[in-house]
Formats: sequence, C-alpha cells, structure tokens
Amino acid sequence: MNVIIITQNDPFYLSENLEYLIKIFPKPSKIIGCVIFKASPFGKSESFLNKIFKTYKVFGFTFFLYYGVKYLINKFFLNRNPRSVLKKYNIPEIKIHSSINSKESCETISSYKPDLLVSILGNQIFKKSIINLAPKGCLNLHSALLPKYRGLMPSFWVLKNNESHTGVSVFYVDEGIDSGEIIVQKKIEINNLSQRELIKKSKKIGMEAIADSVELIQKNKVKIIKNNDAEMTYYSFPTRDDVLIFKKLGKRFF
Repeated sequence: MNVIIITQNDPFYLSENLEYLIKIFPKPSKIIGCVIFKASPFGKSESFLNKIFKTYKVFGFTFFLYYGVKYLINKFFLNRNPRSVLKKYNIPEIKIHSSINSKESCETISSYKPDLLVSILGNQIFKKSIINLAPKGCLNLHSALLPKYRGLMPSFWVLKNNESHTGVSVFYVDEGIDSGEIIVQKKIEINNLSQRELIKKSKKIGMEAIADSVELIQKNKVKIIKNNDAEMTYYSFPTRDDVLIFKKLGKRFF
C-alpha cells in the first residue's frame, strides 16, 4: 500500500517519532509523501504571538520558559523538524497552499495515488473530500483510549483526573471529532509519569499502533473496535484554573 502522512511542523516530539515510524513501517507498504502544516499545538491555527501569549497565560512562566528554550534549541541548534526526517529517508513533502479539504489540495494529494492516508497531530478538521480520497480510508492517532478523552490534550486531562492508565487509539477518520471506528488500541500505565514523560511514551507507542494498523489493513485482518458515543467524554483546552488544580494534585508537567 502507498501511504501519505498528514501532520504539522511540531518542534518538540514529532521528528524522533516520525523517524521511528518510518523504521518500523510494515513492508510492503510504503510512505510515499507527507503533508506538513504549520505547527498548531492547541488544535487550531493561530498566530505565533497568540500561541506564545496563550501558553504563558494558561500554563505559567516555568512551563513557558521550559518549552520556549526547548523550541529555540530544537529549531536553531539541533535542526529537529519533520522536514529533515523526510529528507533523510527520501520521502517527498507534498506542498499544499490551502485547506486540506479544498479541491486544489485534494487534487494534489490524489495525484500521488495513495491507498491510505494517516493523520498524526492533524490540526484541521477533515471533511468527506479528504476522508474518502484514498481507497483504504484515512486514519488518525489519538493519545487516549477512545471513546474516553476525546478532544484536546488528553495527556493533561488523564493526569488531572488521577487516572491509573491511559493509552492510544488508531481509528478511521469520520466527520466527527475522534469518533470513527477504532482499529488498534494500546494501554499505558501512568504510575508517576510527568506530562512530558507520558507524551513521549504515548507518542512512541502511538507509532507502533499506526504500524500495526497499517499491517492489519494490508492483510485485510481489521477487527473493528466500537467507538461508542454513549460512553464518550470530551475535553477542550484547559483553563488557568485547571492548571492550578493540576499542580495542587502534585502532578508534574516535566
């Protein structure tokens, strides 16, 4: 199968995980291209200044300083970004200049003749035009055990809610939010992990879940796990009060 990845230019965790996915990708399937949008860690497109202000306002100075320094080091000294990984493995970047759902974008992606699309950190809501583009469908990775913890920043919410475990889910994208049929789920014990440690662990396991899903699809062995709306919980972006409660509970960002 020919697979196209759709992602964003995340400066923190994506590069090492994208490289890991490439290394474990099941043959004979092949990643033939990658669409990279501007980084948008809050689930929607915002200006760089708005992202800075929002991070500082909600998470506080220490969090802002930690990730600010990490961003500068990764961007200007280590050159860690998805494009460098694509170049290393000779995977072309597919450049589109409008919404993922636009006619022009769909035509560009379709010209590569993908059998399957895989969204990782996708920051646009997909519509039927892109969902139905590839004959084998469109997958998405979510860092929680769906149908629980649909929405944004599940790593924050599972810690704040004192969950003993969480996980990752790979599912078929539909027009809802994290509501499609699930292909693979993997459980993760939280123990005393910080949010950063949980993110790193879940991202790596998430890559393994994607590889497992691709292999199941190419072998026609998918057994659907229901993503039951009646059992769902949904979380949006945390407020400053949520962050203060998070800290009072003894939870750690890093």
